[in-house]
Amino acid sequence: MQLRCLSCAASVSVQIQLESFSMQVIEPLNPLLVADNSPLSDTLRQRLALFLQSGRQALLVEGLRGIERETLRVNPDGRLALTPHPRSLGSALTHPLITTDYSESLLEFITPAEKDIAIALDKLDLIHRFAYTQLGDEMLWSQSMPGHLPSEQEIPIAWYGTSHIGMLKHVYRRGLALRYGKSMQCIAGIHYNYSLSEQVWPILQAAEKIEGDAKHVQSEAYIALIRNFHRYSWLLMYLFGASPALTKSFLRDRPHQLEQLSEDTLYLPYATSLRMSDLGYQNNAQDGLVPPYNTLMDYMRSLSLAVRKPYPAYEALGMKRDGEWAQINANVLQIENEFYATIRPKRVIRTGERPIEALCARGVQYIEVRCMDVNPFEPLGISLETSRFLDAFLLFCALDESPQTNEVEWHENTDNFARTVKQGRKPGLVLHRHGKEVSLQSWGLDLLDKIAAVAGLLDLQRGDAQHADSMATQREKLLDASKTPSAQVLDAIRQNEGSYPQFALKQSRKLANQFRTRPLGAEDMAYFAQLAQISLAEQEAMEHGQSGDFDQFIADYRSRTSSEICCDGVMT
Repeated sequence: MQLRCLSCAASVSVQIQLESFSMQVIEPLNPLLVADNSPLSDTLRQRLALFLQSGRQALLVEGLRGIERETLRVNPDGRLALTPHPRSLGSALTHPLITTDYSESLLEFITPAEKDIAIALDKLDLIHRFAYTQLGDEMLWSQSMPGHLPSEQEIPIAWYGTSHIGMLKHVYRRGLALRYGKSMQCIAGIHYNYSLSEQVWPILQAAEKIEGDAKHVQSEAYIALIRNFHRYSWLLMYLFGASPALTKSFLRDRPHQLEQLSEDTLYLPYATSLRMSDLGYQNNAQDGLVPPYNTLMDYMRSLSLAVRKPYPAYEALGMKRDGEWAQINANVLQIENEFYATIRPKRVIRTGERPIEALCARGVQYIEVRCMDVNPFEPLGISLETSRFLDAFLLFCALDESPQTNEVEWHENTDNFARTVKQGRKPGLVLHRHGKEVSLQSWGLDLLDKIAAVAGLLDLQRGDAQHADSMATQREKLLDASKTPSAQVLDAIRQNEGSYPQFALKQSRKLANQFRTRPLGAEDMAYFAQLAQISLAEQEAMEHGQSGDFDQFIADYRSRTSSEICCDGVMT
């Protein structure tokens, strides 16, 4: 009886706290929804009010979030590990959580999609800790930009076994090596996958009388989110860019406009993310590949054309060398994923299905943010605080007005992004908004004022202030550039004799020690060991169960490239 009374008292206490918190959030939010001078657009105000209604608030936190974290395996001296992908980690082809990206040395950890990003981060932590039990004296590189790399010839391309699907993935990477060089493919990043509850779209459709079936409405809403993301993604580069410097040898004597910080380090004094800059990177084939798009159909048509359009420079490389496939095709893109975008509309694909086929058949399911640097001060490469801001930022992009775009705005967006990654912390840096000059700081603060309303709504549902706390942290960065990750990285490099590889190695060792001192328990170890064994068995079954030769398989794969996408979304 006493326990029950204590439980009741605790429940009443929690309820009082939540009611108090709700008033703290709703009271400042309501003026934003009704005031004539509100910083919010009419569209955003109306949509926030729509979801403030009873029974709808929870929908905005019921989407899914997931993280893909890339990281190089390196030796104790910080140089690239040239060993094969550890078999004890499982099959890079079939393991659901642990794979490789471009190189055999470039691990990719993939979390399940979760309603709360905190759960996904906890699972990402488990993956890291398991990996460290299998790496021996190797460790994970803590940065987006690599350290000292071996010669191009020595960088190992990822291997996925002898199944047709595995060979296709390998040949695709051979093509990347020919087209762009291997060093460029050793850059690591954080990909943030985000979706809203599918119940959100019917509510908006009914309230705003949007025509079309459910698949169309949902897909075009995500495209509208992407348009806003392109308008405002420079802000993410300022707030979270963490690659202001790189190892001098990375550029392999290519021309550049970087400054020398030390004998082995190049940088730009106000850069936020050299990873997302051109770095002297020449990839003219993709220039204008996907022009400003206002519909999913626009996007699919552009990609469909790119995977069919021959490119003379790639034709000159040849399709085969010494009887082995060197690239899947000689077109602008070998496959859709070769398009380097900061954000992509996505749909979970089925075995052997092309991304464009999945989008065409079933529409957009989620978006993938691809511009986030690995934060070298965070063991997982990204923090919960950053993730909370991303959730608020992306929900803002989804709910705010998103007018149709055009070539002029596309160039403006591209220029704002490029300026920020190279000069983002420069005092008084000017961007362009609707053809007019505006300082990065003032525009950023304006955006935070708008995103704060969305953050408040998310906190109202959660019953805490995590999103608001993250908003406050980001505001401090806009008011003081020294608090940005890029500034902190540069300070740390200077404290290590101005050497980027020296700082990066020191930080990688520090984080490796943190993981190694937190080994997994027996139950978690058994779980990951079982996943590894299942994945190896699945790969073996694929290799023994296939029929036909690889030449025919690759011909069939290429033949499924759409020659035309009809207005109803059916590929022909």
